Amino acid sequence: MRALLCTFLLGTVLISPLAPALAAPSCGTGSFDGWLAAFKTEAVGKGISEKTVDAALTGVTLDNSVLSRDRGQQVFKQSFEEFSGRMVPPRLRRGSDMLKRYGSVLGRIEQQYGVPGPVLVAIWGLETDYGVNVGKFPTIRAIASLAYDCRRAEMFRGELLDALRIVDRGDLAPAEMHGAWAGEIGQTQFMPSSYLKFAVDFDGNGHRDLLRSAPDVLASTANYLASYGWKRDQDFAPGTANFAVIQQWNKSEVYSKTIATFASQLAKEP
Repeated sequence: MRALLCTFLLGTVLISPLAPALAAPSCGTGSFDGWLAAFKTEAVGKGISEKTVDAALTGVTLDNSVLSRDRGQQVFKQSFEEFSGRMVPPRLRRGSDMLKRYGSVLGRIEQQYGVPGPVLVAIWGLETDYGVNVGKFPTIRAIASLAYDCRRAEMFRGELLDALRIVDRGDLAPAEMHGAWAGEIGQTQFMPSSYLKFAVDFDGNGHRDLLRSAPDVLASTANYLASYGWKRDQDFAPGTANFAVIQQWNKSEVYSKTIATFASQLAKEP
C-alpha cells in the first residue's frame, strides 16, 4: 500500500572474494544476465559473502511485470474522505482486537520507544491487513529488476545490496523474502534499507523477523518512528510534531491523515 502512495511523490558466475570489485554496472546496458554477473562481483567487493550472493542471485531473472508496474503508476487522486472511508471502517474491529491481543507487547514497546499502540496497529492494518497481505513478489528478483532498469537504478541498486545484507546477517533466507512489487518486506512494509536500520529483535529469538513475528514488526515500526523524533505522550493530530513524524512514514498527506484518524479511533475503542 505504501508503495502505491509514495513512489509518485518522491547468469551464474564464479566469484573470487579476492578479486577486485568491478565498477557499479551501468543500468540497462547489455543483457540482464551480464548486468547481474557484474553486480555479483560488486556485492562481494562490498563485503557481502560469496555464499549469500550465490544463494540470493543465482538464477534470478528479469521481471518485466515489475517494470510495467513501476512505469505505469498514476498519481493518487482519492481525497482523504474517500480513502479513509474505504480503508478504516473494515479494519477497525480487528484493530481493536489486535490492541487487546498484543496489549502487553504494545505496552512494553511504548515504554521503550514512546509510540502508542493505536498508532502502530493503525499502520499495521493499513499496510497489510495485520500481516495477511504482505505481497507475493520475490523480493530479490523484484529489486534486481528495478536496479537493472534505468528509471531509479541507483536507489534500487542500494536496496539490492541491503537485501543481500539482510540475508548475510541471518535474518531471512532469500526464498523467504516475498513482498510488494517495489521491494517492501514484512507486515508493515519496510524497504531493505529501513529493515537494516530499524528492524529489532523484540521477541528475543535472535532474528529480526518482520514477516512472522508480530512483536518484531510492531517494535521495529516504533523504532522507525522514534528515530524520526516521535515525542512521547504528545498528540499526533495533523499540525503536530508527531504528525510530521507520521509523514516520514508516508509522505502522502492523505495516507498520513488516515493513519492518524485510524489511530485516534482505535484509542477510543473500549
